Amino acid sequence: MRAIIITRPGGPEVLEVQERPTPEPGVGQIRVRVHTSALNRADLMQREGNYPVPPGVSAEIAGMEYAGEVDALGPSASLWKVGDRVMGIIGGAGHAEFLCVHEREAIPVPRGLSWEEAGAIPEAFLTAYDALFRQLDLRMGETVLIHAVASGVGTAGLQLARAGGARVVGTSRSAAKLVRAKELGLDVAVDASNGNWVETISAKIGGEQVHVIMDLVGGAYLDGNLRVLAHRGRLIIVGLTAGSRAELDMGMVLRKRLEMIGTVLRARSLEEKIALARDASAHLIPLFDAGKLRPVIDRVFPFSEIRAAHELMHSNDTFGKIVLRWE
Repeated sequence: MRAIIITRPGGPEVLEVQERPTPEPGVGQIRVRVHTSALNRADLMQREGNYPVPPGVSAEIAGMEYAGEVDALGPSASLWKVGDRVMGIIGGAGHAEFLCVHEREAIPVPRGLSWEEAGAIPEAFLTAYDALFRQLDLRMGETVLIHAVASGVGTAGLQLARAGGARVVGTSRSAAKLVRAKELGLDVAVDASNGNWVETISAKIGGEQVHVIMDLVGGAYLDGNLRVLAHRGRLIIVGLTAGSRAELDMGMVLRKRLEMIGTVLRARSLEEKIALARDASAHLIPLFDAGKLRPVIDRVFPFSEIRAAHELMHSNDTFGKIVLRWE
């Protein structure tokens, strides 16, 4: 099979399309013929040598999501049949023509969607759904703040929160991206390019009126998050594109009785990933089938142009997902 190989740590130039043995499904596993995948920040970090992979996962092949057809069944696998359309998240090696996953980790592709659309769903929507509803218990009528609302996870979280009856405040450093986010249902757009997003939010909705924050940025955003959160507000940190260190005002955390959560999907146990997949299958797929959710794609690249795809993601000049397609 063909796979995108990280030949050594470095820039996009270290990526090559090479041949590797086709994997064989183990007990309870299915083999998937991958049609599309997508690019994530973690793939860039892995290429640079800055993101260790979980135990048992190939370090030379990045890729944490996939969409494709069931190609073969391992012993005792009975949930799917050959030819079924499936998608899902994986600990790594998603940027290859074939991969093997436990059959209960796979999710059905929503009806009527193209392979490109399906490839843009798993990591973004499962991450956002898990963060907002399974961990933060976002409720109807609450106000949620999403940092980097124009990203893949951000656009997914925006749609999920709106579907759940929440008011959504979103930040971005691009006014043009905020305009597009408004088209997806963003209630309050906040330009963070000047660093005054706390003051802007307070002016638009009032101080300490945010119940839930999904932070995809990290770094110095922490102090502002604590300032805008309402009493007993909840914060989940999903991404660290602005850095992993910040000063914490513990007194504010205590006074407001705030809840802070850190999360990551990649390193979770098989049992946890299966639970999330089954939960998402039950709650998200009907919303896609009904047209209430839709994947947001910035651009589709053939895998042969993987270097250009990495360069585009590094530029931060994207809205939604970068999808990769095998030809």
